[in-house]
Amino acid sequence: MLWSGWGDPERATPLAPEVAGLLRDVLGVRAAATPPVALADITLREPRLSAAALAALEAVAELRTDAESRIRHTRGKSTPDLLRIRAGEVSAAPDAVVLPDGQEGVRAVLRVCAEHRIAVVPFGGGTSVVGGLAPSADGFVALDLQRMDRLLAVDPVSRTATLQPGLRGPRAEAMLNAEGYTLGHFPQSYEWASIGGFAAARSSGQASAGYGRFDEMVVGLTAVTPSGDLDLGRAPRSAAGPDLRQLLLGSEGAFGVITSVTVRIRPLPADKSYEGWRFDSFAAGSAALRRLAQDGPLPTVLRLSDETETLIGLARPAEIGGAPAAGCLAVVGFEGTAAEVAARSAGARSVLEECGGSCLGNGPGESWAHGRFAAPYLRDALLDVGAFAETLETAGFWSGLPGLYEAVRSALAATLTSPLVMCHISHVYPAGASLYFTVVTADAGEWPSAKQAAGEAIIAAGGTISHHHGIGTDHRAWYAEEIGPVGVGVLRAVKKELDPQNILNPGILIP
Repeated sequence: MLWSGWGDPERATPLAPEVAGLLRDVLGVRAAATPPVALADITLREPRLSAAALAALEAVAELRTDAESRIRHTRGKSTPDLLRIRAGEVSAAPDAVVLPDGQEGVRAVLRVCAEHRIAVVPFGGGTSVVGGLAPSADGFVALDLQRMDRLLAVDPVSRTATLQPGLRGPRAEAMLNAEGYTLGHFPQSYEWASIGGFAAARSSGQASAGYGRFDEMVVGLTAVTPSGDLDLGRAPRSAAGPDLRQLLLGSEGAFGVITSVTVRIRPLPADKSYEGWRFDSFAAGSAALRRLAQDGPLPTVLRLSDETETLIGLARPAEIGGAPAAGCLAVVGFEGTAAEVAARSAGARSVLEECGGSCLGNGPGESWAHGRFAAPYLRDALLDVGAFAETLETAGFWSGLPGLYEAVRSALAATLTSPLVMCHISHVYPAGASLYFTVVTADAGEWPSAKQAAGEAIIAAGGTISHHHGIGTDHRAWYAEEIGPVGVGVLRAVKKELDPQNILNPGILIP
């Protein structure tokens, strides 16, 4: 991955001149006076770990202390993270990168780190956007799990597969495809994020309506903690006390290092179809999505862009700068056998038309499907011309969703100078849905106050502070409000039991 941006450098695409001109004329965007620093020009401090600690780590796992490895494991991929690293600010770089090759290697690394009181940050694809890779520690190592990248087992009778945490999304999917199955998990970070990261952050893929969130797919997992191992999931469901799998799902590396997950898999779909639908307003489109989510037939992919996002064309990144569109664009996708796709498509069409939707054919849907992993590259292109682009997301119940939407939009508009605020619904449930906001503005310095205002608006409006981005350090204070003091006490008690010396990602998640 590009060390100072997103993804494959060969796929980076500059903004069209007319789009850059529009940003300059409408938002007042101006190119930065100082270009980003080069990797070779960044100076890192020497590792703060003792020679004895480094030797002990090198005895149990591959160890890297070179500057490039440490820089590439610095922070995550939020826009503030990228602005820091583009400016050469790498004070949050790990002191070393450790690469174990299996569960026993992870145990050994944690044992050494506990003995030497070294903080450990589990590192998958490095795609955190909430400060999940910048611990509160004077010295720490990045525990890179990329060598743990095998498909351990496929159970065709139960339709499950056991995967190691270092597998990245595309390789895991290719391995399952070769066996005739799919995981069906395709978040925007899919090309670079890892299986362990999906689990640790409660990832939600773009086909969640049909396949479910990643935490819903997990039926078992193993993890190593400083206090010992956890092997969870003897059956798909159980009444044997609280489900301890849920302690690790969403724990962001603060409770243990996930070393394998057993997930539900499904046969590869024989047919896929993605359609575009137009609605006059976001409210009308939201009502249609609710109908499908509650009464069916439920599509595999179901998302809706608001008026601004539709106008700009953000749901179709390759078309930005083209002819503007009116109303709101919904993308409705179906996967399965040809007969299943035809039947569900026909049933959904009846509901969508009854709710005032107009079918735009397969063009907009196929365009979205083709460009669904391009948005992070677009953000890099915006940063290159001096614009600030960032995202935030939440979720709420259907009855409160309109108020939540307006509260966040108003908070952003009140704290940013002439911002472009876009939103879409990308994950739906019978009881509610997510809201995903994208913000473009000229002044990066305004973002901290805007983020603060948006977070306060989310909590006041009854939304969750994160639907799928996680907590990290960025959302920790609001998370404390969301779960209350008793909930915070429970988390701290679990942390003390599993990680008594507080070496696992200290300062992350736990308020």
